[in-house]
Amino acid sequence: MKISEAQQTVDNWINEYGVRYFSELTNMAVLTEEVGELARIISRRYGDQSFKSEESEAEANLGDELADILWVVICLANQTNTDLEASFKENIKKKTKRDNKRHRNNDKLYE
Repeated sequence: MKISEAQQTVDNWINEYGVRYFSELTNMAVLTEEVGELARIISRRYGDQSFKSEESEAEANLGDELADILWVVICLANQTNTDLEASFKENIKKKTKRDNKRHRNNDKLYE
C-alpha cells in the first residue's frame, strides 16, 4: 500500500465509522499516548525493565503499537492537508543531502 492509499484508507474509515476526526490537539495527545505504549514494550523487551506480573510478553504486540502510531500520524496528515507521501519523499532527499557522509564517518557506529 502506498502512503497516499493509506491516507485515503484512513479517511474512508473515519468517514464511515469514526463520525469525524478527533481535533488535532486530541490526536497529538493520542500520538503521545501511543508512543508511550511502544516505549513500554521496547523498554521491557529490549531494555532493562521486565514485564510486570500481570503483563504478558506475548500480548505486547510491537507491530500493533507501531500501526497505532502510523494511524494517528496519518490522521494528523489528513487533518492538516499534508501529502505525507510527497513529504516523505522530500524528507528522504533532505536526509540524503545532509547526511550522505555523516553516518559513514561516525566512528561510534563501528564499535
